[in-house]
Amino acid sequence: MTENQTPYRSGYVAIVGEPNVGKSTLLNSLLQQKLSIVTTKPQTTRQRVRGILSESDAQIVFLDTPGLLEPKYLLQQSMVRSAEIALSDADVILLLIEVSTGTELRSIIAERVINRFPTKPILLIVNKIDTVPKLHILPIIDSMNRLDVFREIVPISASKGLNLDDLIRTIKSYLPVHPPLYPDDIVSDHPERFFAAELIREEIFQRFRDEVPYSTAVEIRDYTEREHGKIFISADIIVERSSQKAILIGRKGEALKKVGSAARLQIESFIGREVYLELFVKIAERWRKKREWLQRLGYGDT
Repeated sequence: MTENQTPYRSGYVAIVGEPNVGKSTLLNSLLQQKLSIVTTKPQTTRQRVRGILSESDAQIVFLDTPGLLEPKYLLQQSMVRSAEIALSDADVILLLIEVSTGTELRSIIAERVINRFPTKPILLIVNKIDTVPKLHILPIIDSMNRLDVFREIVPISASKGLNLDDLIRTIKSYLPVHPPLYPDDIVSDHPERFFAAELIREEIFQRFRDEVPYSTAVEIRDYTEREHGKIFISADIIVERSSQKAILIGRKGEALKKVGSAARLQIESFIGREVYLELFVKIAERWRKKREWLQRLGYGDT
């Protein structure tokens, strides 16, 4: 590196906040690629999802996290623990709030983010600025500035892509000087079968209501390449009760067929190859409250 060159920077950046504030949408928009599943329902994200943005002067490893909440059962404890691990690993923390939140920060944010990590750079990201008049935004930023706990406050719209270039520049300024952490030609270190399971689960969240999507998990049983490069995927959809199984399968299996068809198209778009997908629905009573099932399904941070 010559004297006039900007030093290369890299590091981990945790995206945290309450459920449904747009964390996954922000990750996808920053990477300009769908990596985290997105639905209108809260608590869709259950695990850390790593997304890697590599540019000429920096590499940012984003950690999309489950929403911060007060856990009511073991799966939610795992989700909160996953977010806390991301906070501990992060070089920079992006605390995401909705502009409609105004000047209120819930105690769970203060307790788990601001108070626990006072020395880490915490950037307050005010999302969904496209949903309110501009005159409402400046008073919110001013009131947050007076708290004197955030290094920077960046207003954005993740869904519209507003101010994301400014956000990336701001993040880079707080990263440590360090060589790349990952090869510059990958956007995540998760295996393809992880994303296949997530895309199946996304379809379930999109198509079913009430408790059904929250009571389901997806376990990939087989993921192999077959003739002519087609990927064969066999997956079990785990539910807690027979009534949930009946809803997922539907009359003459029609509901499950629709989930499978839509998920197959999403997976093919993601991996860029043809897929043969078969789905089964299985019952594991109270799996969300059983440590052995959480570990089996990859929710191991309990």
